[in-house]
Amino acid sequence: MFELTKDHDDFRHAVRDFAADKIAPHVAGWDREHHFPSDLMPQLGDLGLFGLVVPQEYGGAGLEHGGFTYLCLAIEELGRVDQSIGITLSAGVGLGINPILSYGTEEQKQSFLPDLVAGRTLAGFGLTEPDAGSDAGASRTKATLADGSWTINGAKAFITNSGTDRTSVVTVTARTGTAADGRPEISAIMVPSGTPGFTAEKPYDKLGWHISDTHGLTFADCVVPEGNLLGERGQGFRQFLKILDDGRIAISALALGCAQACLELATDYAKTRTSFGRPIGVNQGVSFQLADLATSVEAARLLTYKAAWLKDEQEAGRRSVAEVKQAAAIAKLYSTEAAVVATRTATQIFGGNGFMEEYPVARFYRDAKILEIGEGTSEVQRMVIARGLGLPA
Repeated sequence: MFELTKDHDDFRHAVRDFAADKIAPHVAGWDREHHFPSDLMPQLGDLGLFGLVVPQEYGGAGLEHGGFTYLCLAIEELGRVDQSIGITLSAGVGLGINPILSYGTEEQKQSFLPDLVAGRTLAGFGLTEPDAGSDAGASRTKATLADGSWTINGAKAFITNSGTDRTSVVTVTARTGTAADGRPEISAIMVPSGTPGFTAEKPYDKLGWHISDTHGLTFADCVVPEGNLLGERGQGFRQFLKILDDGRIAISALALGCAQACLELATDYAKTRTSFGRPIGVNQGVSFQLADLATSVEAARLLTYKAAWLKDEQEAGRRSVAEVKQAAAIAKLYSTEAAVVATRTATQIFGGNGFMEEYPVARFYRDAKILEIGEGTSEVQRMVIARGLGLPA
């Protein structure tokens, strides 16, 4: 079974110290101003966070067999301070670096990975569309191959890290034909920033994740070389499903950071806030809620790091893809729903102050809901879990 080591613990504290020093003092202002801290990205790169799962030949840490657990620790600790910064790392690695690392040619890897690992650039992954979310196979974006070039037309929605001044490339899924069984052939194609016909629309006005960069994308006769195909033609949907398994564990880690922060904030508040001459934490109505919250945080942590361990074991050939898929869905479902409950509990314990933006629990409350939606909704996770049980869901 899995067990976090002293090296893991030392790494956790290094990221925690960085987050406390370089991020925590600024997040309230960044959130209020909807500011994406572009200058923070190279600092995350210097800390090695973007390269935890990347081989050394591309500038990474060389922890490709074991690095995923370290990545989840980093996401948890960043998410414990701010969810937007946590998702920036999660998406930067899972949806930006991972597709290129997993399916790119050597030339593509050499062209993009060193800068991505260093935090000098960011990459996005364009799957979701205005009319194709959970039903990703309903993608309407099309790419036509002619004279050695792909011409892409369509739109994507809710794409993270896609419109920053550091974004170098976005990988998009598109219909490139029709398979033998009549279903659409979905392929993944890399579109560099600045390509004519590729537009990152204005940033979304979101409920939460105000610091995170999120845009809709449009492609109007956008032409890229044939060699920008990522992986095999027609395998884009299968590639995406594998990437999602990793992403769900990462989102579980992000949710864990949110729940842990709420537990700490609410517990401290319950010890110091007095009512009727005594701390509110002496009341069972408060203390029992915190006991339940502590229990859910511990369960979320165990599910998250079991799934991360299985992912590392699978990369080493000791566990199956099916095991990882099931564990990822279970961890993501439980941890994200636990995080939403944690924010509600913490806000309630803070009372009127919990409704004030000067207190971090208000930000966590706004940020938490998307955790149950992104990287596959809770409903999709239940479907995946049921199928893993052999049910015809």
